Amino acid sequence: MSALNLSGLGQAKQIVENTLSELLTQNIIGRIWQKDHTVWSDDPTEISNRLGWLDCIDSAKKFLPEVNEFVQEIKSEKYKNVLVMGMGGSSLAPEVFSSIFGKDERLLNVYVLDSTHPEAVKNFADKLNHEETLYVVSTKSGGTVETLSFMKFFYNLIRNEYGIEKAGKQFVAITDPGSGLQKIAGELNFRKIFLNDPDIGGRYSALSLFGLVPAALVGVDLEKLLQSSERAVMKSKINEADKIHENNAAILGSLLGALANEGKNKLTLLYSDEIKYFGSWLEQLIAESTGKNGKGIFPVDLEAQTEVENYGTDRIFVYTRLNDDHPYDEFVYKLKTAGHPVVEIILDDLYSIGAEYFNWEMATAIAGWKMKLQPFDQPNVESAKVQAKKLVAEYQERGMLQSPKLSYEDESITVYGHEESKSIEEALNKLLSKVEKNKSYIAIQGFVNPDEETFEAFNSLRSKLLNKYKVATSFGFGPRFLHSTGQLHKGDDGSGLFLQFIESGSLKFTDSR
Repeated sequence: MSALNLSGLGQAKQIVENTLSELLTQNIIGRIWQKDHTVWSDDPTEISNRLGWLDCIDSAKKFLPEVNEFVQEIKSEKYKNVLVMGMGGSSLAPEVFSSIFGKDERLLNVYVLDSTHPEAVKNFADKLNHEETLYVVSTKSGGTVETLSFMKFFYNLIRNEYGIEKAGKQFVAITDPGSGLQKIAGELNFRKIFLNDPDIGGRYSALSLFGLVPAALVGVDLEKLLQSSERAVMKSKINEADKIHENNAAILGSLLGALANEGKNKLTLLYSDEIKYFGSWLEQLIAESTGKNGKGIFPVDLEAQTEVENYGTDRIFVYTRLNDDHPYDEFVYKLKTAGHPVVEIILDDLYSIGAEYFNWEMATAIAGWKMKLQPFDQPNVESAKVQAKKLVAEYQERGMLQSPKLSYEDESITVYGHEESKSIEEALNKLLSKVEKNKSYIAIQGFVNPDEETFEAFNSLRSKLLNKYKVATSFGFGPRFLHSTGQLHKGDDGSGLFLQFIESGSLKFTDSR
């Protein structure tokens, strides 16, 4: 179970109360549970077939015997490792389960590969004993190019070393019925093919087979996890004025949507250390669901704390902690005193994460209603794919790609941007001179090897930018961020400034805007 504390909302509390009244008047909760697409749009496209997450607990219970039998089978054999290969919704929930439950309850070492950087792939190829590793290929569409590339690499590696028959036994697929991956997995005699409910979108799939199969392999007690989720489901159906404050999802959704409409759209996440990677899953859910039509809630995950005066008025803070942990209490007190809206979520134990998954899914759907947008599609991601295919076709025809405009170059770095510069400092200053406090955000994107040392270096850069420009920051490894925050970056109001680093022999810096 979890408790929600709104004492830190200050003046924003009345805005939330008004939105809750509106929610009740329009029967939004009842209509969502009736799967009424008009909550978000008159057009049912990519809504009517994206609401399966509402029934995910009942669906999951039906799969439990199959999943548990599979895990016991794997446990009885020689396997010690699991490598989950996926992108976005297919990789983020497994990573969260592994990071939270992988210490004490682990059956197997569960790793996640969602980087196409050669060193990242080579790292797993070198460090894993392939005879002791189960490979889980996870993609809803069955055609995600990065995921299928991972699958082909490791399948060929195992096949060449141990033969076709053994290779098939070491691979498992999680996908939608009728997908390309289902066909490939059948042809290659994969050990197991899990077919998920096709009406569940990728970023809403944490409590479906995409999240639960890896969770079970980590050692998570699925029955206990789903009990937590089920309690959240029941509370999310509360639709009476005198009880609405027991509905955490309704409160969160009303809060997010109403404050985003008021310009407080930088959702800053604070977590107890044991659960801090939950933010990476939530980042995708919020960014891809709300970042469109010139709007968006920008999730700020794993940003180092700074002096309270460095935060703009566009911030809202959500502080999620375990019941016996108080890592940021003093910092949160300062935030409240300074007038920043703060919501505190207190979890009884680690299994309360099950409730958090569902609460945030429902809250995001409600925020979409309040913001007058459709939270289940990703129009700009799809349009970007069309443009990418066009560029590939042009390359095939011309034998070369059109080069971006060169801004600055020396023996160690090449900078691309819209304006010529005489130094790297000048190039950066030209870009960052466009920062608007209380509106802009700075997103750092790194197409580099996703190791811990690199992450810390970029997080240090984030801190410097935050302290100097006093705007929200983010960092994402590529191509992971394309599947996580890419929709928001392309579809919001254009308030983002982007620093993109590309490693090719040496590290290169690119101003993508």
